[in-house]
Amino acid sequence: MLFTDPKFIEILRENFNGFLWSVEFNDQLDKMEFSDSLLKMTGFTPDEIKHRPGQIFSIVHEDDRFELEEKISNLKHSYSGGNSSFKFRIVTVEAEEKWFRANMTQTRNDNGEIAGLAGSVTDCTQTVAEMEKLRDQTKKLLELNSAKDKFISIVSHDLRAPFTSLLGFSEILLNEDLSSEDRTEYVNYIYEASNSQLQLINYLLDWSRLQSGRVQLEHQTLNVKNLVAACVASLTGNAVRKDISIVTDIDQELEIYADTRLITQVITNLLSNALKFTPQGKKIYIYADKFKEDSIEIVVKDEGVGISSENQSKLFKIDQKLSLEGTGGEKGTGLGLTLVKEIVEKHNGNIWFYSEEKKGSEFHITIPAALNSVLIVEDDPSARILYRKIVEKTLPKYEIFESENGYDAMSKIINHVPSIVITDHEMPLMTGIHLAEAIRKKDKQAQIPIIVISAKLDDELMSKYEVFHVNDFIDKPVEKDALIEKLLMLAT
Repeated sequence: MLFTDPKFIEILRENFNGFLWSVEFNDQLDKMEFSDSLLKMTGFTPDEIKHRPGQIFSIVHEDDRFELEEKISNLKHSYSGGNSSFKFRIVTVEAEEKWFRANMTQTRNDNGEIAGLAGSVTDCTQTVAEMEKLRDQTKKLLELNSAKDKFISIVSHDLRAPFTSLLGFSEILLNEDLSSEDRTEYVNYIYEASNSQLQLINYLLDWSRLQSGRVQLEHQTLNVKNLVAACVASLTGNAVRKDISIVTDIDQELEIYADTRLITQVITNLLSNALKFTPQGKKIYIYADKFKEDSIEIVVKDEGVGISSENQSKLFKIDQKLSLEGTGGEKGTGLGLTLVKEIVEKHNGNIWFYSEEKKGSEFHITIPAALNSVLIVEDDPSARILYRKIVEKTLPKYEIFESENGYDAMSKIINHVPSIVITDHEMPLMTGIHLAEAIRKKDKQAQIPIIVISAKLDDELMSKYEVFHVNDFIDKPVEKDALIEKLLMLAT
Protein backbone atom coordinates (compact mmCIF):
# COMPACT_ATOMS: atom_id res chain seq x y z
CA MET A 1 0.00 0.00 0.00
CA LEU A 2 1.22 3.49 -0.88
CA PHE A 3 0.28 4.96 2.50
CA THR A 4 2.41 2.45 4.37
CA ASP A 5 5.40 2.71 2.04
CA PRO A 6 8.38 4.08 4.08
CA LYS A 7 9.55 6.21 1.10
CA PHE A 8 6.14 7.78 0.77
CA ILE A 9 6.04 8.50 4.49
CA GLU A 10 9.50 10.10 4.28
CA ILE A 11 8.46 12.29 1.33
CA LEU A 12 5.30 13.28 3.18
CA ARG A 13 7.31 14.16 6.30
CA GLU A 14 9.78 16.33 4.33
CA ASN A 15 7.09 18.23 2.44
CA PHE A 16 4.51 18.56 5.20
CA ASN A 17 4.37 22.24 6.18
CA GLY A 18 3.36 21.68 9.79
CA PHE A 19 3.47 19.15 12.62
CA LEU A 20 1.30 16.44 14.15
CA TRP A 21 -0.18 16.92 17.58
CA SER A 22 -1.96 14.58 19.98
CA VAL A 23 -3.42 15.10 23.45
CA GLU A 24 -4.04 12.19 25.84
CA PHE A 25 -6.57 13.05 28.55
CA ASN A 26 -6.20 11.77 32.09
CA ASP A 27 -7.39 12.77 35.54
CA GLN A 28 -4.31 14.72 36.54
CA LEU A 29 -2.41 16.23 33.61
CA ASP A 30 -3.15 16.02 29.90
CA LYS A 31 -0.24 14.51 28.03
CA MET A 32 0.73 16.12 24.72
CA GLU A 33 2.86 14.62 21.96
CA PHE A 34 4.31 16.32 18.88
CA SER A 35 6.01 15.14 15.71
CA ASP A 36 9.64 16.06 15.07
CA SER A 37 8.60 18.66 12.45
CA LEU A 38 7.61 20.93 15.35
CA LEU A 39 11.27 21.97 15.44
CA LYS A 40 11.22 22.99 11.77
CA MET A 41 8.03 25.02 12.26
CA THR A 42 8.73 26.74 15.59
CA GLY A 43 12.39 26.28 16.48
CA PHE A 44 11.38 24.30 19.61
CA THR A 45 11.91 20.53 19.93
CA PRO A 46 9.03 18.34 21.16
CA ASP A 47 10.97 17.64 24.39
CA GLU A 48 11.43 21.38 25.05
CA ILE A 49 7.71 22.00 24.67
CA LYS A 50 6.69 19.03 26.86
CA HIS A 51 8.88 20.28 29.72
CA ARG A 52 7.78 23.93 29.53
CA PRO A 53 5.09 25.12 31.96
CA GLY A 54 1.89 25.15 29.97
CA GLN A 55 3.46 23.02 27.24
CA ILE A 56 2.25 24.12 23.76
CA PHE A 57 0.19 26.92 25.28
CA SER A 58 3.40 28.60 26.45
CA ILE A 59 4.35 29.48 22.87
CA VAL A 60 0.84 30.36 21.66
CA HIS A 61 0.32 34.10 21.18
CA GLU A 62 -1.22 35.56 24.33
CA ASP A 63 -4.20 36.94 22.36
CA ASP A 64 -5.05 33.42 21.09
CA ARG A 65 -4.13 31.32 24.13
CA PHE A 66 -7.47 31.43 25.98
CA GLU A 67 -9.48 30.62 22.85
CA LEU A 68 -7.25 27.63 22.02
CA GLU A 69 -7.54 26.26 25.57
CA GLU A 70 -11.31 26.70 25.42
CA LYS A 71 -11.63 24.86 22.11
CA ILE A 72 -9.58 21.90 23.36
CA SER A 73 -11.63 21.83 26.57
CA ASN A 74 -14.86 21.79 24.56
CA LEU A 75 -13.63 18.84 22.49
CA LYS A 76 -12.56 17.07 25.66
CA HIS A 77 -16.08 17.22 27.08
CA SER A 78 -18.14 16.93 23.89
CA TYR A 79 -19.62 13.41 24.10
CA SER A 80 -21.63 13.86 20.92
CA GLY A 81 -18.39 13.37 18.99
CA GLY A 82 -16.58 16.13 17.26
CA ASN A 83 -13.97 17.54 14.99
CA SER A 84 -12.69 21.07 15.08
CA SER A 85 -10.62 23.38 12.92
CA PHE A 86 -9.24 26.62 14.28
CA LYS A 87 -6.48 29.16 13.71
CA PHE A 88 -4.01 30.54 16.21
CA ARG A 89 -0.60 32.19 16.34
CA ILE A 90 2.59 30.70 17.67
CA VAL A 91 5.61 32.77 18.69
CA THR A 92 8.70 30.94 17.41
CA VAL A 93 12.04 30.66 19.14
CA GLU A 94 13.17 33.69 17.07
CA ALA A 95 10.17 35.73 18.32
CA GLU A 96 8.49 35.53 14.91
CA GLU A 97 4.69 35.27 14.84
CA LYS A 98 3.33 32.47 12.64
CA TRP A 99 -0.25 31.54 11.91
CA PHE A 100 -1.24 27.86 12.15
CA ARG A 101 -4.45 25.98 11.47
CA ALA A 102 -5.18 22.99 13.70
CA ASN A 103 -7.48 20.18 12.57
CA MET A 104 -8.34 18.01 15.59
CA THR A 105 -10.57 14.98 16.08
CA GLN A 106 -11.47 12.98 19.18
CA THR A 107 -9.89 9.60 19.92
CA ARG A 108 -11.75 7.01 22.03
CA ASN A 109 -10.75 4.01 24.09
CA ASP A 110 -12.19 0.49 23.85
CA ASN A 111 -15.16 1.55 25.99
CA GLY A 112 -16.05 4.36 23.60
CA GLU A 113 -14.93 7.03 26.06
CA ILE A 114 -13.06 10.12 24.92
CA ALA A 115 -9.38 9.36 25.42
CA GLY A 116 -7.80 12.36 23.74
CA LEU A 117 -7.40 14.35 20.55
CA ALA A 118 -5.21 13.87 17.48
CA GLY A 119 -4.65 15.90 14.38
CA SER A 120 -2.41 18.08 12.28
CA VAL A 121 -1.26 21.66 12.65
CA THR A 122 -0.27 23.36 9.39
CA ASP A 123 1.50 26.66 8.79
CA CYS A 124 -0.98 29.07 7.16
CA THR A 125 1.01 32.28 7.67
CA GLN A 126 1.23 33.04 3.96
CA THR A 127 -2.45 32.30 3.40
CA VAL A 128 -3.47 34.59 6.26
CA ALA A 129 -1.21 37.36 4.90
CA GLU A 130 -2.68 36.98 1.42
CA MET A 131 -6.23 37.02 2.80
CA GLU A 132 -5.43 40.17 4.79
CA LYS A 133 -3.98 41.76 1.67
CA LEU A 134 -7.07 40.76 -0.30
CA ARG A 135 -9.35 42.25 2.38
CA ASP A 136 -7.38 45.51 2.30
CA GLN A 137 -7.56 45.62 -1.51
CA THR A 138 -11.29 44.88 -1.45
CA LYS A 139 -11.83 47.64 1.12
CA LYS A 140 -9.85 50.11 -0.98
CA LEU A 141 -11.73 49.14 -4.14
CA LEU A 142 -15.08 49.57 -2.38
CA GLU A 143 -13.99 52.97 -1.09
CA LEU A 144 -12.76 53.96 -4.55
CA ASN A 145 -15.99 52.76 -6.14
CA SER A 146 -18.01 54.78 -3.65
CA ALA A 147 -15.82 57.83 -4.28
CA LYS A 148 -16.26 57.42 -8.05
CA ASP A 149 -20.05 57.27 -7.64
CA LYS A 150 -19.98 60.58 -5.75
CA PHE A 151 -17.55 61.99 -8.30
CA ILE A 152 -19.77 61.03 -11.24
CA SER A 153 -22.74 62.63 -9.49
CA ILE A 154 -20.81 65.90 -9.02
CA VAL A 155 -19.37 65.92 -12.54
CA SER A 156 -22.73 65.06 -14.13
CA HIS A 157 -24.15 68.20 -12.55
CA ASP A 158 -21.17 70.28 -13.69
CA LEU A 159 -21.50 69.00 -17.26
CA ARG A 160 -25.23 69.77 -17.45
CA ALA A 161 -25.39 73.03 -15.50
CA PRO A 162 -23.96 75.50 -18.07
CA PHE A 163 -26.04 74.25 -20.99
CA THR A 164 -29.25 75.97 -19.86
CA SER A 165 -27.47 79.33 -20.04
CA LEU A 166 -25.50 78.42 -23.18
CA LEU A 167 -28.64 77.43 -25.05
CA GLY A 168 -30.52 80.41 -23.65
CA PHE A 169 -27.90 82.96 -24.77
CA SER A 170 -27.56 81.24 -28.15
CA GLU A 171 -31.31 81.48 -28.67
CA ILE A 172 -31.28 85.18 -27.79
CA LEU A 173 -28.43 85.81 -30.24
CA LEU A 174 -30.33 83.97 -32.98
CA ASN A 175 -33.74 85.53 -32.45
CA GLU A 176 -33.33 89.01 -30.97
CA ASP A 177 -31.99 92.27 -32.31
CA LEU A 178 -29.21 93.18 -29.88
CA SER A 179 -26.79 96.01 -29.49
CA SER A 180 -23.17 95.38 -30.39
CA GLU A 181 -22.18 95.52 -26.72
CA ASP A 182 -24.81 92.98 -25.65
CA ARG A 183 -23.96 90.65 -28.51
CA THR A 184 -20.25 90.78 -27.62
CA GLU A 185 -21.02 90.14 -23.95
CA TYR A 186 -23.18 87.09 -24.74
CA VAL A 187 -20.66 85.66 -27.20
CA ASN A 188 -17.84 86.07 -24.65
CA TYR A 189 -19.91 84.25 -22.05
CA ILE A 190 -20.62 81.40 -24.46
CA TYR A 191 -16.93 81.21 -25.41
CA GLU A 192 -15.66 81.18 -21.81
CA ALA A 193 -18.25 78.63 -20.66
CA SER A 194 -17.56 76.39 -23.66
CA ASN A 195 -13.80 76.61 -23.08
CA SER A 196 -14.28 75.68 -19.41
CA GLN A 197 -16.47 72.71 -20.39
CA LEU A 198 -13.89 71.53 -22.92
CA GLN A 199 -11.17 71.66 -20.25
CA LEU A 200 -13.39 69.70 -17.87
CA ILE A 201 -14.03 67.02 -20.51
CA ASN A 202 -10.31 66.81 -21.37
CA TYR A 203 -9.43 66.39 -17.70
CA LEU A 204 -12.08 63.69 -17.35
CA LEU A 205 -10.78 61.81 -20.39
CA ASP A 206 -7.15 62.03 -19.22
CA TRP A 207 -8.06 60.95 -15.69
CA SER A 208 -10.14 58.05 -17.02
CA ARG A 209 -7.34 56.86 -19.31
CA LEU A 210 -4.81 56.99 -16.49
CA GLN A 211 -7.15 55.09 -14.15
CA SER A 212 -7.81 52.36 -16.70
CA GLY A 213 -4.17 52.04 -17.76
CA ARG A 214 -4.92 53.05 -21.36
CA VAL A 215 -2.27 55.77 -21.22
CA GLN A 216 1.17 54.32 -21.81
CA LEU A 217 3.86 56.57 -20.38
CA GLU A 218 6.59 57.32 -22.91
CA HIS A 219 9.54 58.08 -20.65
CA GLN A 220 12.50 60.05 -21.85
CA THR A 221 15.23 62.18 -20.36
CA LEU A 222 14.03 65.77 -19.89
CA ASN A 223 15.97 68.84 -18.83
CA VAL A 224 14.02 70.38 -15.93
CA LYS A 225 15.09 73.97 -16.62
CA ASN A 226 14.00 73.78 -20.27
CA LEU A 227 10.77 72.00 -19.36
CA VAL A 228 9.78 74.62 -16.79
CA ALA A 229 10.75 77.45 -19.18
CA ALA A 230 8.34 76.06 -21.80
CA CYS A 231 5.54 75.84 -19.21
CA VAL A 232 6.19 79.40 -18.03
CA ALA A 233 6.20 80.67 -21.63
CA SER A 234 2.76 79.16 -22.26
CA LEU A 235 1.33 81.15 -19.31
CA THR A 236 3.21 84.42 -19.83
CA GLY A 237 0.09 86.15 -21.16
CA ASN A 238 -1.87 85.33 -18.01
CA ALA A 239 1.01 86.52 -15.82
CA VAL A 240 1.35 89.82 -17.71
CA ARG A 241 -2.39 90.53 -17.45
CA LYS A 242 -2.24 90.14 -13.66
CA ASP A 243 1.18 91.84 -13.33
CA ILE A 244 2.60 88.72 -11.65
CA SER A 245 6.31 87.90 -11.85
CA ILE A 246 7.34 84.26 -12.24
CA VAL A 247 10.81 83.67 -10.78
CA THR A 248 12.68 80.44 -11.57
CA ASP A 249 15.79 79.02 -9.94
CA ILE A 250 16.74 75.69 -11.53
CA ASP A 251 20.16 74.19 -12.18
CA GLN A 252 20.81 73.53 -15.87
CA GLU A 253 22.11 70.04 -15.12
CA LEU A 254 18.96 68.68 -13.47
CA GLU A 255 17.23 66.02 -15.58
CA ILE A 256 14.17 63.85 -14.98
CA TYR A 257 12.95 60.64 -16.55
CA ALA A 258 9.31 61.25 -17.48
CA ASP A 259 6.58 61.47 -20.11
CA THR A 260 6.92 64.91 -21.75
CA ARG A 261 3.22 65.58 -22.37
CA LEU A 262 2.00 64.43 -18.97
CA ILE A 263 4.69 66.07 -16.86
CA THR A 264 4.21 69.31 -18.83
CA GLN A 265 0.54 69.08 -17.89
CA VAL A 266 1.49 68.72 -14.21
CA ILE A 267 3.77 71.77 -14.09
CA THR A 268 1.44 73.89 -16.22
CA ASN A 269 -1.49 73.04 -13.96
CA LEU A 270 0.41 73.92 -10.78
CA LEU A 271 1.57 77.19 -12.34
CA SER A 272 -1.92 77.98 -13.62
CA ASN A 273 -3.36 77.45 -10.13
CA ALA A 274 -0.68 79.69 -8.61
CA LEU A 275 -1.55 82.43 -11.13
CA LYS A 276 -5.25 81.97 -10.51
CA PHE A 277 -5.03 82.47 -6.74
CA THR A 278 -2.26 85.09 -6.59
CA PRO A 279 -3.30 88.76 -6.42
CA GLN A 280 -2.05 91.37 -8.87
CA GLY A 281 1.53 92.53 -8.40
CA LYS A 282 2.72 89.49 -6.42
CA LYS A 283 5.29 86.81 -7.32
CA ILE A 284 5.41 83.09 -8.05
CA TYR A 285 8.59 81.08 -7.47
CA ILE A 286 9.59 77.81 -9.15
CA TYR A 287 12.69 75.97 -8.05
CA ALA A 288 14.03 72.45 -8.26
CA ASP A 289 16.76 70.38 -6.67
CA LYS A 290 17.82 66.81 -6.06
CA PHE A 291 15.58 64.88 -3.69
CA LYS A 292 17.43 61.94 -2.16
CA GLU A 293 19.56 60.09 -4.72
CA ASP A 294 17.11 59.09 -7.41
CA SER A 295 14.53 61.87 -7.57
CA ILE A 296 14.16 65.53 -8.47
CA GLU A 297 11.90 67.79 -6.40
CA ILE A 298 10.05 70.62 -8.19
CA VAL A 299 8.38 73.31 -6.07
CA VAL A 300 5.80 75.90 -7.16
CA LYS A 301 5.36 78.58 -4.49
CA ASP A 302 3.03 81.59 -4.63
CA GLU A 303 2.16 84.68 -2.59
CA GLY A 304 -1.54 84.05 -3.06
CA VAL A 305 -4.65 83.77 -0.91
CA GLY A 306 -3.75 80.32 0.47
CA ILE A 307 -6.06 77.42 1.18
CA SER A 308 -8.31 77.19 4.22
CA SER A 309 -7.83 74.21 6.54
CA GLU A 310 -11.33 73.03 5.60
CA ASN A 311 -10.53 73.00 1.88
CA GLN A 312 -7.06 71.49 2.33
CA SER A 313 -8.65 68.15 3.24
CA LYS A 314 -10.61 68.19 -0.04
CA LEU A 315 -7.60 68.49 -2.34
CA PHE A 316 -6.77 65.49 -4.55
CA LYS A 317 -10.06 63.71 -3.66
CA ILE A 318 -12.27 62.83 -6.61
CA ASP A 319 -15.43 62.69 -4.49
CA GLN A 320 -14.91 66.19 -3.04
CA LYS A 321 -14.32 68.33 -6.10
CA LEU A 322 -13.16 71.78 -5.08
CA SER A 323 -13.62 74.66 -7.52
CA LEU A 324 -12.97 78.22 -6.29
CA GLU A 325 -12.94 81.54 -8.12
CA GLY A 326 -9.52 83.08 -8.68
CA THR A 327 -8.40 86.54 -7.58
CA GLY A 328 -9.21 87.84 -11.07
CA GLY A 329 -12.54 86.05 -11.35
CA GLU A 330 -10.97 83.02 -13.09
CA LYS A 331 -13.04 79.85 -13.21
CA GLY A 332 -11.75 76.30 -12.82
CA THR A 333 -12.89 72.72 -13.22
CA GLY A 334 -11.85 71.52 -9.76
CA LEU A 335 -10.22 68.47 -11.33
CA GLY A 336 -6.76 69.81 -12.10
CA LEU A 337 -5.06 68.72 -8.88
CA THR A 338 -6.75 65.30 -8.96
CA LEU A 339 -5.25 64.74 -12.39
CA VAL A 340 -1.86 66.12 -11.28
CA LYS A 341 -1.73 63.64 -8.39
CA GLU A 342 -2.64 60.75 -10.69
CA ILE A 343 0.10 61.66 -13.19
CA VAL A 344 2.78 62.16 -10.51
CA GLU A 345 1.97 58.81 -8.91
CA LYS A 346 2.03 57.08 -12.32
CA HIS A 347 5.64 58.32 -12.51
CA ASN A 348 6.31 56.73 -9.07
CA GLY A 349 6.58 60.20 -7.60
CA ASN A 350 4.88 62.01 -4.72
CA ILE A 351 2.99 65.27 -4.27
CA TRP A 352 2.36 67.33 -1.12
CA PHE A 353 1.71 70.95 -0.21
CA TYR A 354 1.91 73.60 2.49
CA SER A 355 -0.56 76.44 2.65
CA GLU A 356 -1.69 79.22 4.95
CA GLU A 357 -4.57 81.59 4.32
CA LYS A 358 -3.54 85.06 3.14
CA LYS A 359 0.12 83.96 2.95
CA GLY A 360 0.17 81.62 -0.03
CA SER A 361 0.77 78.00 -0.97
CA GLU A 362 3.61 75.83 -2.14
CA PHE A 363 3.21 72.55 -3.97
CA HIS A 364 5.99 69.96 -4.07
CA ILE A 365 6.32 67.08 -6.52
CA THR A 366 9.04 64.47 -6.90
CA ILE A 367 9.84 62.80 -10.22
CA PRO A 368 12.48 60.09 -10.86
CA ALA A 369 15.82 61.55 -11.87
CA ALA A 370 17.36 60.62 -15.20
CA LEU A 371 20.41 58.60 -14.21
CA ASN A 372 23.29 58.43 -16.66
CA SER A 373 24.08 54.82 -17.51
CA VAL A 374 25.62 52.55 -20.14
CA LEU A 375 24.16 49.17 -21.09
CA ILE A 376 26.71 46.66 -22.42
CA VAL A 377 25.17 43.81 -24.46
CA GLU A 378 27.74 41.13 -25.25
CA ASP A 379 27.63 37.32 -25.02
CA ASP A 380 31.42 37.00 -24.58
CA PRO A 381 32.25 37.48 -20.85
CA SER A 382 35.84 38.59 -21.51
CA ALA A 383 34.65 41.25 -23.97
CA ARG A 384 32.10 42.52 -21.44
CA ILE A 385 34.86 42.89 -18.84
CA LEU A 386 36.99 44.85 -21.34
CA TYR A 387 34.13 47.21 -22.30
CA ARG A 388 33.21 47.74 -18.65
CA LYS A 389 36.77 48.77 -17.75
CA ILE A 390 36.88 51.25 -20.64
CA VAL A 391 33.49 52.76 -19.69
CA GLU A 392 34.44 52.99 -16.00
CA LYS A 393 37.60 54.92 -16.85
CA THR A 394 35.99 57.13 -19.52
CA LEU A 395 32.66 57.89 -17.81
CA PRO A 396 33.31 57.36 -14.08
CA LYS A 397 29.96 58.87 -12.98
CA TYR A 398 27.86 56.57 -15.18
CA GLU A 399 26.16 53.42 -13.91
CA ILE A 400 26.94 50.29 -15.91
CA PHE A 401 24.53 47.46 -16.68
CA GLU A 402 25.41 44.24 -18.49
CA SER A 403 23.43 41.72 -20.54
CA GLU A 404 24.56 38.63 -22.36
CA ASN A 405 21.75 38.73 -24.95
CA GLY A 406 19.14 41.04 -26.42
CA TYR A 407 16.19 39.63 -24.49
CA ASP A 408 17.86 40.29 -21.15
CA ALA A 409 18.86 43.75 -22.38
CA MET A 410 15.24 44.64 -23.21
CA SER A 411 14.07 43.48 -19.78
CA LYS A 412 16.58 45.92 -18.23
CA ILE A 413 15.54 48.76 -20.58
CA ILE A 414 11.90 48.37 -19.49
CA ASN A 415 12.91 49.36 -15.95
CA HIS A 416 15.60 51.89 -16.81
CA VAL A 417 16.38 53.50 -20.14
CA PRO A 418 20.19 53.78 -20.54
CA SER A 419 22.01 56.86 -21.78
CA ILE A 420 24.15 54.77 -24.17
CA VAL A 421 23.89 51.18 -25.46
CA ILE A 422 26.98 49.22 -26.56
CA THR A 423 25.99 46.02 -28.35
CA ASP A 424 27.68 43.27 -30.29
CA HIS A 425 26.14 42.46 -33.68
CA GLU A 426 26.36 38.67 -33.56
CA MET A 427 24.63 37.34 -30.45
CA PRO A 428 22.56 34.25 -29.69
CA LEU A 429 18.74 34.48 -29.82
CA MET A 430 18.71 38.09 -31.00
CA THR A 431 21.11 39.96 -33.30
CA GLY A 432 22.14 43.54 -32.75
CA ILE A 433 19.73 44.59 -35.55
CA HIS A 434 16.79 42.98 -33.76
CA LEU A 435 17.85 44.65 -30.51
CA ALA A 436 18.09 48.06 -32.21
CA GLU A 437 14.60 47.55 -33.65
CA ALA A 438 13.20 46.61 -30.22
CA ILE A 439 14.86 49.64 -28.59
CA ARG A 440 13.43 52.04 -31.18
CA LYS A 441 9.91 50.71 -30.62
CA LYS A 442 10.25 52.03 -27.08
CA ASP A 443 12.50 54.98 -27.93
CA LYS A 444 10.43 56.38 -30.81
CA GLN A 445 12.40 59.65 -30.98
CA ALA A 446 15.71 57.77 -31.25
CA GLN A 447 17.24 59.54 -28.27
CA ILE A 448 19.29 56.57 -27.03
CA PRO A 449 22.65 56.33 -28.85
CA ILE A 450 23.56 52.78 -29.90
CA ILE A 451 27.15 51.71 -30.59
CA VAL A 452 27.35 48.52 -32.66
CA ILE A 453 30.49 46.38 -32.49
CA SER A 454 31.12 43.79 -35.21
CA ALA A 455 33.91 41.93 -37.04
CA LYS A 456 31.82 41.95 -40.24
CA LEU A 457 31.05 45.60 -40.73
CA ASP A 458 30.28 46.55 -44.33
CA ASP A 459 28.00 49.02 -46.12
CA GLU A 460 25.13 46.53 -46.38
CA LEU A 461 25.17 45.75 -42.65
CA MET A 462 25.44 49.41 -41.63
CA SER A 463 22.54 50.34 -43.93
CA LYS A 464 20.34 47.84 -42.08
CA TYR A 465 21.20 49.51 -38.80
CA GLU A 466 20.67 53.01 -40.20
CA VAL A 467 16.99 52.16 -40.70
CA PHE A 468 16.82 52.23 -36.90
CA HIS A 469 18.88 55.44 -36.63
CA VAL A 470 22.11 53.69 -35.60
CA ASN A 471 25.17 55.50 -36.94
CA ASP A 472 27.91 54.54 -34.49
CA PHE A 473 30.00 51.48 -35.37
CA ILE A 474 33.29 50.00 -34.16
CA ASP A 475 35.24 47.16 -35.79
CA LYS A 476 36.36 44.09 -33.90
CA PRO A 477 38.81 43.63 -32.32
CA VAL A 478 37.92 46.82 -30.45
CA GLU A 479 40.57 49.47 -30.17
CA LYS A 480 40.41 51.14 -26.77
CA ASP A 481 40.87 54.67 -28.15
CA ALA A 482 38.07 54.20 -30.70
CA LEU A 483 35.55 53.24 -28.01
CA ILE A 484 36.70 56.05 -25.72
CA GLU A 485 36.25 58.58 -28.53
CA LYS A 486 32.69 57.38 -29.23
CA LEU A 487 31.76 57.41 -25.55
CA LEU A 488 33.05 60.93 -24.97
CA MET A 489 31.28 62.21 -28.07
CA LEU A 490 27.92 60.66 -27.08
CA ALA A 491 28.16 61.69 -23.43
CA THR A 492 28.52 65.38 -24.20
